[in-house]
Amino acid sequence: MKSKQRLYYYYLNKIHPDLFQYYSHPYEVPKLSKIVLNRGLGDGPKNMKILESSLREFQTITGQKALIHYSKKSIAGFHLRKKMPVGVAVTLRRDFMYSFLDRLINLALPRLRDFPGLSQQSFDGCGNYNFGLNEQLMFPEIQYDQIDQIRGMDISIVTTAQTDSEGFTLLKAFGMPFKEKALYKLD
Repeated sequence: MKSKQRLYYYYLNKIHPDLFQYYSHPYEVPKLSKIVLNRGLGDGPKNMKILESSLREFQTITGQKALIHYSKKSIAGFHLRKKMPVGVAVTLRRDFMYSFLDRLINLALPRLRDFPGLSQQSFDGCGNYNFGLNEQLMFPEIQYDQIDQIRGMDISIVTTAQTDSEGFTLLKAFGMPFKEKALYKLD
């Protein structure tokens, strides 16, 4: 029998009851839907070693196999032909999602030097939060001597919230380290 993640139980027992007082039905309370990690390869089509190392790093960080995204058409200005690898992505749901978010909040982000907090302006208008990281070394699973080059990644946290304010309230309840300047009011 699989055990549920600590952050999932925290959501069920603490966050959901606290937020339920602002809604008329339990299913209206915002929750996490999925987390997507993405990395564009840049010169990856020319060097397959970059593609292999990105796949390995994403699998190490998330515990799930990454997918390779291929170009849909040729673009001569970028020296790109159709069906060349241009990116790597992982979509996390359920236990993998809560496990990754727990490690991101409690292990990875505190390891950043002079980290001021995440920007509150990165919401997309529908309650989803997007941000980028400059390096993969912030994750404790990645060893410095095992990487060939420091590369960043984009992370999208997709919620069922209808507005940015609801999404901010949900992520703040999970413990996301936002900057002090409050754009959204916690109810």
